Amino acid sequence: MTRPPLASTTRIARRAGGTKAAARMVPEETPVALSYAGTTHAVMMASPADLEDFATGFSLTEGVVASPEEIDAITVEEAGEGIDIQIRLKDTANRQFEARRRRLAGPVGCGLCGIESIDEAMRQTRDVSASSLTLSAEDIVQAVGDLSRLQPLHAQTGAVHAAGFYMAGKGIVAAREDVGRHNALDKLAGALALAGVDGSTGAVVVTSRVSVEMVQKAAAIGSPVIIAISAPTALAIRTAEDAGMTLVALVRGEEFDVFTHPHRLTSGECRHVA
Repeated sequence: MTRPPLASTTRIARRAGGTKAAARMVPEETPVALSYAGTTHAVMMASPADLEDFATGFSLTEGVVASPEEIDAITVEEAGEGIDIQIRLKDTANRQFEARRRRLAGPVGCGLCGIESIDEAMRQTRDVSASSLTLSAEDIVQAVGDLSRLQPLHAQTGAVHAAGFYMAGKGIVAAREDVGRHNALDKLAGALALAGVDGSTGAVVVTSRVSVEMVQKAAAIGSPVIIAISAPTALAIRTAEDAGMTLVALVRGEEFDVFTHPHRLTSGECRHVA
């Protein structure tokens, strides 16, 4: 089952030379349900592409499974106006998930899905401080530049986010796009896991601001560095600091700010913002 992630629409374009009717490509935004054992756990508004990556990555970054090997099968089904991704877990993982789900109260949906307490929303972030990864200032600039050239949906629409994985000496080895920034990162997590890429060997690069969930998901991947074009939130900075993650943001050409753990940058000038 496939749906195009783009659609063509007609608009009235007002320009300096006048107005005229013109076509424009826009991204699709589709309700995507992630269901385990036949029960919907979360519904996200997402781009209808790379859905196996999405299901795998969401399962990993949300702690449903510890590895792709715990997933028995993924089936993508049409569901009226949306898409239902049916995820079947292997026995042990399924028992653990069912026990977790019984502890959750209330309806599920976008955001903090099925979470019943503040403590659970503020879940422990994976510690990535043991990673020996180092990057140069040149790597930071290259990572953002490389990702900008690997966004075909954004090039056509100007309306989607991207997440990529940068490895020194190799560049961006994987990239995914989505109308949702969290979804793009989940899709990247799934792509890396299915390809057997060790998350501690590279940096996560995103085109969005850095929220706490972006830090948590990057840490779930195992990456000790997150690089962003936009700014971080205060909670994201505190979470990255506690997790031993280097947070680089506001990358503009050759300039950027380092908010946490600057020791991983081995050369070049940078500003460390406490």
